[in-house]
Amino acid sequence: MELPESLRFDPVAVRARHDGWNADDQLRFILKLSRGALVDEACRDLGHSRQSAYSLRRRAEANSFARAWHRAIVMGRTALRARRRQPASDLSWALETLLVPKFYRGRLVGFVQRHDDRNAIRLLAECDRLEEEWNLSKLTR
Repeated sequence: MELPESLRFDPVAVRARHDGWNADDQLRFILKLSRGALVDEACRDLGHSRQSAYSLRRRAEANSFARAWHRAIVMGRTALRARRRQPASDLSWALETLLVPKFYRGRLVGFVQRHDDRNAIRLLAECDRLEEEWNLSKLTR
């Protein structure tokens, strides 16, 4: 596994333990954070506790690791925002998601996302209609 230049760090030297934070675990942890994982998720995937990750970061010799952690979090948040804003190649996010207002005692309290295929079906029907028109126009020429 190769880290981008901005995320390179010196792994924290730790005692060898079967359940400890070795250099490979530290590298994989930073990679997971840079891809948008939360600290809890990254630790769980690696078989470590959240508390052990934070105690590793607080160690005196962990300055490089702590800086890489911070840069990875920023990178992960940026990646998540970009994924939310950019449509998927098949536009499924726009076709299958419906925001439904949620009311409580007559007041709007928020919105709920619901799965809805009506827009996709409507778009497919429109594509079929356009294809039929195009085929008819080819026949009449």
